[in-house]
Amino acid sequence: MCGRFALTVTPELLKKVFGYEELPNFPPLTNISSTQPVVTITQDHQKRHFQLMRWGFIPSWVKDPADFPLLFNARSETVSEKPAFRTAIRHRRCLIPASGFYEWLNDGKVKVPFLIAMKDRSPLALAGIWETYSGGDGSEIDTVAIITTSANAEVAPLHNRMPAIISPPDFSLWLDSSAPNLMEALSLLRPAPDGLLEIEPYDPVKGPLTLENNPLMIPKNENQPRKSDQFDLF
Repeated sequence: MCGRFALTVTPELLKKVFGYEELPNFPPLTNISSTQPVVTITQDHQKRHFQLMRWGFIPSWVKDPADFPLLFNARSETVSEKPAFRTAIRHRRCLIPASGFYEWLNDGKVKVPFLIAMKDRSPLALAGIWETYSGGDGSEIDTVAIITTSANAEVAPLHNRMPAIISPPDFSLWLDSSAPNLMEALSLLRPAPDGLLEIEPYDPVKGPLTLENNPLMIPKNENQPRKSDQFDLF
């Protein structure tokens, strides 16, 4: 799953990596959670755009969002089949930039947070789908969900799911919803290759964790968290 992430890169670097036309200014955020506005990258007529959307997907046919469950993730295995997502995956794909995403290790007493990021600290591009929801009062809101896939060997000790990460050479294929071959885009929704990511003890509020500020923390020279019988997201 993916229920919390960080975006701390500069606006200039993000524009360079994702190639959108706008140059917005935004602060670094270390604790982004569902229902908050999140940065998304969309594409229209071969031009990429920066947009803010509510993290929590609302299908267009929903009558009352208050009576509808919060959809912040969509499973890659069923995203093209589920009524809530099957139109968006064909016509409204996007990227959600992130510096890293969080998972929590639960030893039965205390949850220890870990940040999963690129080893070279370049931004992650999380696969997403979006939808514009129109309320009965005429209001509109753009909403988004992050697509998840099975975890790779590095993330599996923390959780059996992880966000699908799109590599820069595949940005155009993923964003081009006019392409007729949906299966080609869906083939990008796979676990990240082993060796690409780095996992470190990191609290969304406190920052890096050590043995001094968290007595349950593993030594910093251990690259992987210890396995536990129980895992939780947050």
